Amino acid sequence: MTGLRRPGIAAGTVLLALAAAGCSGLGRTAVGTVSYETEGARVVTVSNPLVTGCHRMAPTGAHRVENATLVDMLLYTTPNCTGPGSNAYTGTTLFNNIAPGTAPWRSYSFVH
Repeated sequence: MTGLRRPGIAAGTVLLALAAAGCSGLGRTAVGTVSYETEGARVVTVSNPLVTGCHRMAPTGAHRVENATLVDMLLYTTPNCTGPGSNAYTGTTLFNNIAPGTAPWRSYSFVH
């Protein structure tokens, strides 16, 4: 009976490790904060946002964005993280200011 037990335990251990590795990306966060300044100098700070998906900003958009996370991000002038030519790459621990007369940032996503 011992001969069948060891392969079963080994197979169970491998399956458990694979299951844990497959689920580890779910709910992964960009450790740190994303802070942005809206019209009227109101500052919004988001702690540990999810790495996946599109994150909307305040309806008026942001004039300044600080990426104090451990993951690089993309900023968009649209509310749904789309639009060619309307995004900006902002590395980890950096910030981005819009140029005078340009549209504010309205959403962001992470590079993963």
